[in-house]
Amino acid sequence: MAKAEGKKRIVVKVGTSTLTHKTGKTNIARMAKLASVLSDLKNEGHEIVLVSSGAIAVGSVKLGFARRPETTPELQASAAIGQCELMFLYDKLFSEYGITVSQLLFTADTLANPIEKKHLLDTFNQLLNYDALPIVNENDSVYVEELLNGDNDCLSANVAKLIDADLLIMLTDTDGLYSDNPNTNPDAELISRVSEITDEIYEIAGDAGEKGTGGFTTKVKAADIATGAGIPVIVMNGEKPTAIYKALQGDSVGTYFCARRNN
Repeated sequence: MAKAEGKKRIVVKVGTSTLTHKTGKTNIARMAKLASVLSDLKNEGHEIVLVSSGAIAVGSVKLGFARRPETTPELQASAAIGQCELMFLYDKLFSEYGITVSQLLFTADTLANPIEKKHLLDTFNQLLNYDALPIVNENDSVYVEELLNGDNDCLSANVAKLIDADLLIMLTDTDGLYSDNPNTNPDAELISRVSEITDEIYEIAGDAGEKGTGGFTTKVKAADIATGAGIPVIVMNGEKPTAIYKALQGDSVGTYFCARRNN
């Protein structure tokens, strides 16, 4: 695997399954460890942008739902409430390390509009210049496409592309891309390196997890977007955020998608 060591501008995407327990409630210990690792990476000189899912799950619990809501208005309301809770937790956890966080909520329409896109990029660059840590999510309260069909995977890739990131790290509930579904096939093997994203890679991408709305297909699609912009991608298990250190040192962690060149 090519070394990721020395990368400066890093986008980290964390999925719902990484941020919550099987009960649906927030995994505070894991969030705290993630905040610790990302704060330390900033202290090393990296610029970090966090794309965080989990708003719907956190909001649903706070509203007392026993399971994920099914109707779009319920999902939107849960997202609105969950964003407050998530940002409260992130602000509290990162502030322990002296890190200032900010929240950026936008939609696909923002990226499709040249003027709004430029303003968004200016905001990212200014926040990073202030040494703040932007925390990004789709504005699920008003835009439902990602809410219903994705899990911020492609959003993280588009953010990485927008800010010309050096690396995209996607934290999920599996060790990476397998040759088959590891939940049903014990002989499935972890694919540690993907040099080219082909139709075959899309075909073997797994199904959605229990709590998130994006399966591995959306992660491959996100990797396709990022690598096409010359940005390598690492998809890895978010159970132990400290594994990010190993990934940045060039150790084989998760699945490494090679950046495409001459685009």
